[in-house]
Amino acid sequence: MNMPVVDTAPPEPSPPTPQSVLEQVFGYATFRDGQQQVIEHLCDGGDALVLLPTGGGKSLCYQIPALVRPGTAIVVSPLISLMQDQVEQLQAQGVRAAYLNSSLDMDVQMQVQDTLREGGYDLLYVSPERLLQHHFQAQLQALTVSLFAIDEAHCVSHWGHDFRQDYRMLGQIKRRFPDIPVVGLTATADVATQADIQAQLNLQSPLIYKGSFDRPNIRYRVMSKYKGFDQVVAYVKQQDGSGIIYCNSRAKVDDLNAKLYRQGFKSAAYHAGKDADEREFVQRQFLNDKVDVVVATVAFGMGINKSNVRFVVHHDVPRSVESYYQETGRAGRDGLDAEALLLFDEKDSARVKQWIEQGENAERTDVELQKFAAMESFAEAQTCRRQVLLNYFSQFSDSACGNCDICLDPPKMVDGVVTAQKVLSCILRLEQQAATQYVIDVLRGKQLRRLQEAGHDQLSTYGIGKDQSDSYWHNIMNQLIHQGLIRVDITANAALRLTEAARPVLKGEVALKLAVPRLEFKPDKKARHAPANYDRTLFVRLKHLRKVLAEEHEVPPYVVFSDATLVDMAAKQPTSTAAMLDISGVGQTKLARYGEAFLQLIDDYLNKELA
Repeated sequence: MNMPVVDTAPPEPSPPTPQSVLEQVFGYATFRDGQQQVIEHLCDGGDALVLLPTGGGKSLCYQIPALVRPGTAIVVSPLISLMQDQVEQLQAQGVRAAYLNSSLDMDVQMQVQDTLREGGYDLLYVSPERLLQHHFQAQLQALTVSLFAIDEAHCVSHWGHDFRQDYRMLGQIKRRFPDIPVVGLTATADVATQADIQAQLNLQSPLIYKGSFDRPNIRYRVMSKYKGFDQVVAYVKQQDGSGIIYCNSRAKVDDLNAKLYRQGFKSAAYHAGKDADEREFVQRQFLNDKVDVVVATVAFGMGINKSNVRFVVHHDVPRSVESYYQETGRAGRDGLDAEALLLFDEKDSARVKQWIEQGENAERTDVELQKFAAMESFAEAQTCRRQVLLNYFSQFSDSACGNCDICLDPPKMVDGVVTAQKVLSCILRLEQQAATQYVIDVLRGKQLRRLQEAGHDQLSTYGIGKDQSDSYWHNIMNQLIHQGLIRVDITANAALRLTEAARPVLKGEVALKLAVPRLEFKPDKKARHAPANYDRTLFVRLKHLRKVLAEEHEVPPYVVFSDATLVDMAAKQPTSTAAMLDISGVGQTKLARYGEAFLQLIDDYLNKELA
């Protein structure tokens, strides 16, 4: 008797969808605002321009279509470190990803190209220079390319704050591969830059998605800089967790790092004067939580994808609002509370303007001077910092944020005529030839040989300000500079000069309001964006387990799970694989790789609690 033939072949797996990839690979239940719209548009073959803040989920906008569409996605990234970081995280989620750049030796490069030809990658990260090579483009012609993603797309535009010549030529990609979708992505682009990106990349009827530039979990603070290094050390002592401190010169980076190190901080210095191996080592130590604070020039930039940076300090004023926004955006990418502190000094501003004016390209110099003027306006603002920042990016807001220094501790304005007269008179009696500190020394009546030798201890203004500190008078002078009564003459050793507007103040003919100087770091008021209730003891144990597993797997801790994922675990306390999959940031690959260890720890913890 013939038995019926039964087909025992497993059913064909259903093709991936954006939702299934989001859940199973990346471990998230829902899309963030705008993501689904962009992803579906790219999956359907359309071009797009995506403007989302740092930490706003830009990467998923091209990573998910890369896993839904057939073939390999080519991602253009400007920095080697950024490529390595993205690939490391994708591989941890089970995605077939690689990068191709000059940091790889020739044998590894050949191996990557062989795997590429065999269709072995879902995503390949390359530099713009690599993508523009004719032989590389010829290789791509023979492959199925799912899409091209241009990360940090503001680098394409002359109007952008970080223009790069190699990026300018990326428009040829759309001409050579007209049927393949191209997406440009950036966190920082004003209106002029947005229009230029579309034109330069030859995007065809693109979907333009502009998300909110607001990062509500970041608290913005600005303080008058007096003794910058000392202020930074005092600030860092109050902080908990990882941080980045930006300085505008290599010498300052090395000096401040040495000062922090001597105070017992786990800090390291990073700038372009150090060799590549040393920079790579510092970056790895920071990513692996072996170093808490990195003091750096802006060379320590876009490659930092560490999600649990809790503070960013600018020891010196940045050259544009875009740079400031991008650098502060490295804090709090996990959505938990973070802070950005800027130390602002008018002398720094004068020096930055001088550097910009020395540029050789007149058109570019004008653009940079306009951008720096906007940065100064932000630093000098007496209204909500977040409103100023968002308005710059044409995201107009008429309500104060409640989470910046101005909102939390509004400046107290007082009648400043007499105070201003003391300063202005002193500058006048010093014949407008003295710099800030010298004027302060006279005001405070200091017993210094140089004052006595110049006879300045005999001036009528000598000692009239001795009841206040150096830092108080420094702040007052900055305010008078901001209000246009004093200017800093950078051609004469930063001597202070009076403007015409000072005359009626000296004569007492006009009213003048000044803010009471803020000279110390006050304990923070309660943040608006505190994380959900969670078991902090369990959270500490989860972090320890993460560190152990990260060392075992030779990846940075945040690649195992972010702090936000651990907070969710400590709040929900899952005890089954199904419950673990409901934790934000836990996908199938990470569940298989790490789930058992975390479930065991939570189970043990709960049983001890009940005992």
